[in-house]
Amino acid sequence: MEQRPWHSNYPDGVPLEIDPDSYASLADLCLTSCREYGDRIAISNLGVSLSFADLDRRSRDFAAYLTAETKLEFGDRVAIMLPNVLQTPIVVLGALRAGLVVVNVNPLYTVPELEHQLKDSGAKAIVVLENFASTLAKALPETVIERVIVARIGDCLPPVRRWLTNFVVRRVKKLVPAFHIDGAVRMVDALRRGRKLDFQDPKISSEDLAFLQYTGGTTGVAKGAMLTQRNMIANVLQASAWVHPFFDADKDSSITALPLYHIFALTINFFVFLKLGARNFLITNPRDMKGLLRELDTARPAFMTGVNTLFNGLLSTRGFDQIDFSSLRISLAGGMAVQEDVARRWRELTGVVITQGYGLTETSPVVSANRLDIEEFNGSVGVPFPSTDVIVLDDSDQRLGTNEIGELCVKGPQVMLGYWQRPGETEKVFTKDGWLRTGDIARIDGEGRIYIEDRKKDMIIVSGFNVYPNEVENVLASHPGVLEAAVIGVPSPNSGEAVKAFIVRRDTALDKATLIAYCKERMTGYKTPRRIQFVDDLPKSNVGKVLRRELKALSED
Repeated sequence: MEQRPWHSNYPDGVPLEIDPDSYASLADLCLTSCREYGDRIAISNLGVSLSFADLDRRSRDFAAYLTAETKLEFGDRVAIMLPNVLQTPIVVLGALRAGLVVVNVNPLYTVPELEHQLKDSGAKAIVVLENFASTLAKALPETVIERVIVARIGDCLPPVRRWLTNFVVRRVKKLVPAFHIDGAVRMVDALRRGRKLDFQDPKISSEDLAFLQYTGGTTGVAKGAMLTQRNMIANVLQASAWVHPFFDADKDSSITALPLYHIFALTINFFVFLKLGARNFLITNPRDMKGLLRELDTARPAFMTGVNTLFNGLLSTRGFDQIDFSSLRISLAGGMAVQEDVARRWRELTGVVITQGYGLTETSPVVSANRLDIEEFNGSVGVPFPSTDVIVLDDSDQRLGTNEIGELCVKGPQVMLGYWQRPGETEKVFTKDGWLRTGDIARIDGEGRIYIEDRKKDMIIVSGFNVYPNEVENVLASHPGVLEAAVIGVPSPNSGEAVKAFIVRRDTALDKATLIAYCKERMTGYKTPRRIQFVDDLPKSNVGKVLRRELKALSED
């Protein structure tokens, strides 16, 4: 066993190891909770709630439909193209119960992006919200999809509200572009048919696939990470053990603004709180910051997840300082580094420290997290989860010592099987002795705390000196006139690369000279941006990560 100095930092009640073989499958874990908590509310959305028993019953009906009325067989892939609506947990759990492999799809994908994911995964069925069905209709001819199930936003609402909501969405707001898909089945009809069908839970093994979870594709073609039942069970048990000492499921609730088709929210918000028996409020449109503020004020959650851009967006929304955050105790951040200025302002206005964690799609996703009772934002992404090992390697795969900077590598039961149909890519991402290369530059201190310096591929080299964009972005974001900042490297005839900053201004009077002077006071010369481009907004992924590849395309240089 690797030395694990971080164990001394574990909160009381958190085990050093978890048993990923304590459940036969992920569906088994979920159904155990559904039957234990029964009438307790599991999911709320748009003013309607599902109990744990409701989720058990409706997911059974959907699983029965999938197994009895379609040509899907055990292990086939089913794509789910839904935002955070009540149908999403029903469909995800139903597919898992049927022994199918879930392929989560971003509803905002373009036709080429959707074509790639459906073709690459070989998905035979897809569940799509009608708002996005026109995109699917254009992509279908290039796929092997055999069955399309169409959901409407109001499907789970009471009859009168269902009719009114669907009328407003379709006729008033015109949010459903015209589409035609031969043989498409409505979600409500699929559930109605499934209710009348027999269903026998199949035997699922721990090594069977649960998800093909596609990476963001921000650096190339998206690849499907093969996450097994055991991978997912392990991470749910690790994360729920981490949360449990600080969360009372009998009275506390969670709010889910990040999309469930992203692995962070899927594992942490859905599966973890299902395991704990807690209520989860789903936010369908987190880009509506005013609407999200209203939900926060009404739901009064104890727990919320977010990324830096979500926290920053909320802080910049009028009325944020009027919200009562007395019930909020945990704000967990992942997906990207939290800027110190954002963390400072969040604590000032909510009284809650943003707790950073770290993970990636390939680790189901969580590798590490800070204690949830930290009193100050510390810039660390915390210590490794139970049953998890981490090391730092140099470019020659030699292990580095305490606080030495290199590539972070991970071992643990949550680490993926590999990339779907890409043995070459899988081989590249694992060392010869089985460590997953994260692609992140990091150091580990003497107590096992991990500090992410930056993405390996995003590192900028100026005249031989390494510049980590996160460090520069933190300085830029601390200027009162800056709303958002992102940094990339651009070619320079003198230094090889130069630092370029893209700035969304909070103060329209802010100019380049002022900002450069501000940076020079706070950073060494080679780190200071020499080029600054003001933009209206930064290109981001579906969960708010800044897409540096797209910034390069925006560059005016």
